Amino acid sequence: MRLLLDTHAFLWFITGDSQLSVTAHGMISAPENDVLVSPASYWEVAIKVSLKKYPLTVPFETFIAEGIAGHEFEILPVEVRHAAALAELPFHHKDPFDRLLICQAMVEQVPIVSVDAAFDAYGVTRIW
Repeated sequence: MRLLLDTHAFLWFITGDSQLSVTAHGMISAPENDVLVSPASYWEVAIKVSLKKYPLTVPFETFIAEGIAGHEFEILPVEVRHAAALAELPFHHKDPFDRLLICQAMVEQVPIVSVDAAFDAYGVTRIW
């Protein structure tokens, strides 16, 4: 199964944060699953780091590269078809990063791993 991680799910998994649900952790850890990370997520983290809202003990590039490659995650590129879906997406959710993740999940027809129940308004499959 292919899974797309919401930004917090990516961060909580790679840092071992206990806020990640047992179900989410199991799905991300399962060797048979292909875990996807969107550029929207590492872009969001970069902004939080630059605003001093998410401090890192290693350089940003190292943190993200190790988080993705170190766990054998795949990057899901942002494609025109994802942006096209975004242009039509209702505003149930206002966060621009989450909106892009929702569109990627919809277009790719993959579940998204997220605690955010607001995603449910879009009919995507949410794992938590």
